[in-house]
Amino acid sequence: MTIATVPTSPQVEMKVPLLDLQAQYATLRDELRAAVDRVLESQHFILGAEVEALETEVARYSQAKYAIGCASGSDALLLALMALDVGAGGEVITTPYSFFATASSITRLGARPVFVDIDPRTYNTDVSHLEAAITERKRAVLPVHLYGQCADMDAIISICERYNIPVVEDAAQAIGAEDRGRRAGSLGVIGCFSFYPTKNLGGAGDGGMMTTNDDQLAERLRALRVHGETSKYHHARVGLNSRLDALQAAVLRVKLPHLDAWSDARRKNAERYTRAFTDAGLAEELGLPFVRSRVRHIFNQYVVRAGQRRDDLIKHLKENGVGAEIYYPLPLHLQECFSFLGHTEGDFPIAEQAARETLALPIYTELRPEQQHYVVETIRRFYRGK
Repeated sequence: MTIATVPTSPQVEMKVPLLDLQAQYATLRDELRAAVDRVLESQHFILGAEVEALETEVARYSQAKYAIGCASGSDALLLALMALDVGAGGEVITTPYSFFATASSITRLGARPVFVDIDPRTYNTDVSHLEAAITERKRAVLPVHLYGQCADMDAIISICERYNIPVVEDAAQAIGAEDRGRRAGSLGVIGCFSFYPTKNLGGAGDGGMMTTNDDQLAERLRALRVHGETSKYHHARVGLNSRLDALQAAVLRVKLPHLDAWSDARRKNAERYTRAFTDAGLAEELGLPFVRSRVRHIFNQYVVRAGQRRDDLIKHLKENGVGAEIYYPLPLHLQECFSFLGHTEGDFPIAEQAARETLALPIYTELRPEQQHYVVETIRRFYRGK
């Protein structure tokens, strides 16, 4: 990414996009093209050897016994709940502050999402509210490792084991994240990953993966992703058509060996931001990211709080060439499609406050120190003036 001067707007000294996928591609162009050519020459596009190899590699990377590829992270969540027989009349406890698929996967099966408010520092499930949400209709708990930091899995699993409730990890943003030395996707009964291009490990389109240490669940997930087929034209269950493309697997296999270095670079970028904002006296205004002890935060996003001035800050950043994004502007319990749940504003105040106040800043691996300095200086001008 080169510094771009915009002569028509003298205030814009540099362009800093929220994400620069072209910068990553430039470092891997030859390897990626060779991998795609390999698949094209084979003319084997669905599942097959490339997918099997990626599954083996992701299972090893995630400290899980099995990995099962599927068409998207959204399908991974849906298939995981299907494998656990979640359906009509059941309830799944989850967070109201996440990407839409976290809750839609529950409702698509006829079950009911039961929301638990979030911790204001990590944005993950506030475990202190979890036990009170458990009823005899609970079929699973679905915590989200939001922005690349694991939820408090020891506490969640301890509660769920007492009630014999399976835990499904929504690890879509957290491949390689760790909680006390254990990788995301190895902690619950099933872990669900997304390979959407913006993820730390992103494909050239949609793709997903499910991890598990359970032999029977692995077998069930493999069948469910191919219409529930156990042998050709024989179906034990009604499943989905959710197969991972060989082209996506080939692309991801090129990228996976670089993932730890990329995530470490994001962490270093996060540390550089935090030092710079602190030195600029902006730590209080911005509510800098909180990192739990004994975790590996992979910083899929670097999210700060700007309070009531959030929208004005985003406008200021964009006017000055800095990309920023709101994750997520409307919590799930207030989405129109979930109105049947009967929630109103104020039901989950911490999630609602996060939706009003937070924004994500550029954090991608190839972000240069001078670009980060420009981001910090642009924000300093917003709060302190020139």
